[in-house]
Amino acid sequence: MIDDLWYKNAIFYCLSVGTYMDANGDGVGDFKGLLRRLDYLHGLGITAIWLMPFQPSPGRDDGYDISDYYGVDPRYGTLGDFVEFTHGCKQRGIRVIIDLVVNHTSDQHAWFKSARSAKNSPHRNWYVWADKRPANAGTGMVFPGVQKSTWSHDKEAGAWYFHRFYDFQPDLNTSNPLVQAEILKIMGFWLQLGVSGFRMDAVPFVIATKGPKVKKPIEQYDMLRAFREFLQWREGDAIVLAEANVLPKTDMEYFGDDGDRMHMMFNFQVNQHLFYALASADGRPLAKALAATKPRPATAQWGQFLRNHDELDLGRLTKAQREVVFKAFGPDKSMQLYGRGIRRRLAPMLGGDRRRIELAYSLMCTLPGTPVFRYGDELAMGDNLDLPERNCARTPMQWSTEPNAGFSESNKPCTPLIDKGPYGYEHVNAAKQRRDPDSMLNWTERIVRMRKEVPEIGWGDFQIIETSDPAVFVMRYDWRNNSVLFVHNLDEKPREIAFATGLPRDAGKMLVNLLAEDHSHADKRGRHRIVIEPYGYRWYRAGGLDYLLKRSDIEVGGGRKGSHPA
Repeated sequence: MIDDLWYKNAIFYCLSVGTYMDANGDGVGDFKGLLRRLDYLHGLGITAIWLMPFQPSPGRDDGYDISDYYGVDPRYGTLGDFVEFTHGCKQRGIRVIIDLVVNHTSDQHAWFKSARSAKNSPHRNWYVWADKRPANAGTGMVFPGVQKSTWSHDKEAGAWYFHRFYDFQPDLNTSNPLVQAEILKIMGFWLQLGVSGFRMDAVPFVIATKGPKVKKPIEQYDMLRAFREFLQWREGDAIVLAEANVLPKTDMEYFGDDGDRMHMMFNFQVNQHLFYALASADGRPLAKALAATKPRPATAQWGQFLRNHDELDLGRLTKAQREVVFKAFGPDKSMQLYGRGIRRRLAPMLGGDRRRIELAYSLMCTLPGTPVFRYGDELAMGDNLDLPERNCARTPMQWSTEPNAGFSESNKPCTPLIDKGPYGYEHVNAAKQRRDPDSMLNWTERIVRMRKEVPEIGWGDFQIIETSDPAVFVMRYDWRNNSVLFVHNLDEKPREIAFATGLPRDAGKMLVNLLAEDHSHADKRGRHRIVIEPYGYRWYRAGGLDYLLKRSDIEVGGGRKGSHPA
């Protein structure tokens, strides 16, 4: 039944403990503060929280340089505080997934300190070493322009070590069975403390072969199956959400043909073409991206998102498409990063235009998969381009007009708050928007509630409905004898379109608007004619609001090949 796969219709919310709520008054967010804000998230309709790294760390890469996988950074609290937090989530029906950062460790991790101390160290082969600088050391950098090499010399070890990311993040030798066993142990530890799964960081790098003689890394996909099997044995409904920015032709390698590898993946292909659609008012490349990523096992799911804690990566677009998005949303070099992306939050990217922000989130929520929100975007928070690299979009949550936005009583927050301009916390904050029925916060709450009432998106098969206008993007979902249809105008001008739903007989004769009262009735030819405002959107249910009476208990015809028997 539906509840067997909770992630198929969840509402995910990504946050960083350190920038969410400070209860201790030291300028750093913590688990006690996060616990106190759970009712806010529950009220918003969030069903799953994705926590960015909170383990002990030198903090040189916002926690992605972990020095102990089995603890909580003292700035954020204790293991006891973490367990209280997960218990509070459970009471409210909210699941928790945490970042699993196992491609690399901090150079301050005890394993690396042991590894560099001697060639016969038990941890030496837990990392990737070379006696001399490899010929390809100047290639494969994740952060071009900032990162100069993927190999660095360690004086203590008397050898070169591999690091796909920064030089203070030595790569683990994930091909080593002992390292793989330790990864499973880490997963088991946090499952025991109440998490429902993991967002696995940098998956293509985790499973790739590494070494000075490796010219073209080979992905070890069986490793993903081992992770999945362990997870299913320990906690049957736990999941892995993979960060894997890969081409569509390799998607099934990560999901597994039988759905026996990753449960979920972020859909980077669709994400990048979604922003191109917003920038160009042309939905055709987005339709192609959706078609390319349509094949997946019935038990697998896409994570659909707009912005996350990294830059908006545009590397999968053509050069011409990338320039269109840069010109529209990140024209200044200070807004761009690594030559491939935009480091801004969504609201300032869209010029603060409420119509475009709603359009973007309406699109995200109606794409095939599970929506993933980013903390603060429900308020249309801004960014601080004075901060380096990705940190510009990682500023503290803006709760109120109180000092430091109600985030902390400390005069020295861990990260500068946005306190000036139109996105300053005096103008953009949760308390103010909570009282305004027309605020972005209350709009988001309503759209989340409606998204939960449309399970067809998470479970059904979809079709792109052809229109004569590339600026109007129309999709239909079918599941268990029910159908829903979504219309989005990507352009700044109003549009009039006519289309047929493609449903048999009279099933598509009436379209009931789920968000307003302007329903649509087909003409004698079975076509609907709609005038839609600039950046407008419509959520329709075909046939009327008695759909629950018509819904079948099983999929009957029309479902995609291999669809889930539920």
